[in-house]
Amino acid sequence: MSKQYRQGDVFMQEVSEKIDSSKLVPIQAKGNRHILAEGEVTGHNHSVDCQTTGLFDYLGKTVMVVDETTFIEHQEHAPIEVSPGTYWVVRQREYTPQAIQRVQD
Repeated sequence: MSKQYRQGDVFMQEVSEKIDSSKLVPIQAKGNRHILAEGEVTGHNHSVDCQTTGLFDYLGKTVMVVDETTFIEHQEHAPIEVSPGTYWVVRQREYTPQAIQRVQD
């Protein structure tokens, strides 16, 4: 079974298929942090240390490569330890009768 992590509206699942590394486009860090999701309501964010991770766009999806154990941090949640590996990073969505929308943090 693949590794999975969830913190608030961010879900990460270990990549099980082969990724073509030539199609990975780096996502710019903010300072020394990779921002996985920013809260539209609170302005808080889910982030990881950019010295232990790489964040990439891969054909319209977000991929995080963790080189050594790191932590997802958020101002309102306890840190979550993430072990080395390659992960899909997904913003959680919720269903309403009007539309499917991103969860707002």
